[in-house]
Amino acid sequence: MEQEARILVVDDEERIRRLLRMYLERENYYVEDAENGEEAVKLGLENEYDLILLDIMMPGMDGIEVCQELRKTKATPIIMLTAKGEEANRVQGFEAGTDDYIVKPFSPREVVLRVKALLRRSSSTKFLHTDTAAKDVLVFQHLTIDNDAHRVSVNGSEINLTPKEYELLYYLAQSPDKVFSREQLLKDVWNYDFFGDLRTVDTHIKRLREKLNRVSPEAASMISTVWGVGYKFEAAKE
Repeated sequence: MEQEARILVVDDEERIRRLLRMYLERENYYVEDAENGEEAVKLGLENEYDLILLDIMMPGMDGIEVCQELRKTKATPIIMLTAKGEEANRVQGFEAGTDDYIVKPFSPREVVLRVKALLRRSSSTKFLHTDTAAKDVLVFQHLTIDNDAHRVSVNGSEINLTPKEYELLYYLAQSPDKVFSREQLLKDVWNYDFFGDLRTVDTHIKRLREKLNRVSPEAASMISTVWGVGYKFEAAKE
């Protein structure tokens, strides 16, 4: 059987790395591991992983710092592992650019299910078939979103987005000119009902605009801030 995906497991506890490796390899994933943040950054930048499982609490460079470093150049899907279930840690992880989180102690089966779900949503997955005619495509003057392929093109150039950045853009673009509050975006895009620091949304909007702006300032300006309310996607379809 062909291996489905390449996954990096990062945790300072060997037993957890070994446990996750065992369950993920049973699903035929190719697994590599790192025991600290520095090693994780090195491997994450040098290799093309389909997903990273990243512990938040590590000596030296912690998971938040690792995520921030990787997000400077990589859109690899990241699931944060944390021993703390407090809201502040979730917010910190989301602000750093993580796509999902799992609280320790966790069920290895839950981890496998969350990995599969994120890989399905991932904009960088290698296993989506795009050779058939796309049925779910949003076309704007400077921007095209092919939801069948989870691909975003700006003036013909493909943009590398994280799964959460992609979901946020697609969610807004489906309803041009509709204003969404930060609370609504946090609930509908992140799928979490918690009252937290709404900077999570602001950080992702900022990162999304920056990526679009590198190719087209016009595309970046489509994501409009409605002061005191939230955000909207502002563009006329071609």
